[in-house]
Amino acid sequence: MARSLTILGATGSVGLATLDLVGAAGPDSYAITALTAHSRARELAELSLRFRPKFTAIADARQADVLEDALAGSGLRWGAGPQAVLEAASMQADWTMAAIVGAAGLAPTLEAVKRGGMVALANKEALVCAGELFIEHARKSGAVILPVDSEHNAIFQALGGVDATRVRRIILTASGGPFRLASLDVMAAATVRDAVAHPVWSMGAKISVDSATMMNKGLEVIEACHLFALSPEKVDVIVHPESIVHGLVEHVDGGLIAQMGMPDMRTPIAHALAWPHRVETSVSRLDLPALGRLTFEAPDPERFPALGLARAAFTAGGANPVILNAANEVAVDAFLNGHVGFLDIAAIVAESLERGEGIARGPLTDFDAVYAADAAARDLAGAFVRARARRGAGIAKGA
Repeated sequence: MARSLTILGATGSVGLATLDLVGAAGPDSYAITALTAHSRARELAELSLRFRPKFTAIADARQADVLEDALAGSGLRWGAGPQAVLEAASMQADWTMAAIVGAAGLAPTLEAVKRGGMVALANKEALVCAGELFIEHARKSGAVILPVDSEHNAIFQALGGVDATRVRRIILTASGGPFRLASLDVMAAATVRDAVAHPVWSMGAKISVDSATMMNKGLEVIEACHLFALSPEKVDVIVHPESIVHGLVEHVDGGLIAQMGMPDMRTPIAHALAWPHRVETSVSRLDLPALGRLTFEAPDPERFPALGLARAAFTAGGANPVILNAANEVAVDAFLNGHVGFLDIAAIVAESLERGEGIARGPLTDFDAVYAADAAARDLAGAFVRARARRGAGIAKGA
């Protein structure tokens, strides 16, 4: 029987890669239950007309008319607004791709986890902000969480069924982004175009900036701790510019197992899509002789402080990871819109963690507490953004 699928975030890079694999597999392999997107109504409609889901949802209610016009006469059922996305996530499906970027993906991903089935997790923030709650809900519902991030999927594969708590450590690799060899002066003057010009991966603007600051790797450390029930001391990060080795597991006997492959998100997505089986893909095969050699280096904590901030936030516990994530989203958005500089991103996150003691107090016992901490952290980070923007404008005016 065809496996039923829901894709949350269908118009993003992960969602499109998933649908590329579904289309290549043919109509007898998969049936689409629901597709969602944030605001790209026309693109979502085109995908819906092609894949014929039972339900289509656009999160931005202002795009309702666009979606309605595009689907007119198709017979497809659709909805608009955040509640429609939650409806899509709650529909019965064998497998759900959770690929909504940012904290906006928390509620829909939770709905999918509470429903049970297999949840392919490409949303870092779900585990970063509410990891213990998500794992608890998955345990109660029987949901299977399958990591889709290339690094976590690599660890999942390299473990080969071994309990992660029994290994010596796991190692996440990082490309180093566009500023791997750049000086602090160069990074301080970096433009948005510079920051999103990733040397290996093709990603959205926000994720590309996270890669440039290495905040993405900090978030992945927290995510790995929740996924594999590990302390942060057992999760290492190493820079690997070729992005061929995606993750490694070091066993207690000294053996080191690596998962390798071309830097193509279709490989980890295909692994999760067919799990526990394997499917053929059109991903290019590795040519090791042509590759020649692989290089590895330690990340520079001075130029990439985000890694240390993430580890400190996880260790501090409480709402600190929520503050970390929210402040980063606010700071990255401010950078993308020209309000602050590139190095201000990590600085704003650090300020938010330092000044967010009132937000961070107390355990996150439910998702209302998570959402409240997220909102408060965004307000705090927004104040730091405005202060830095004013200082920057004053400097520019004085010059």
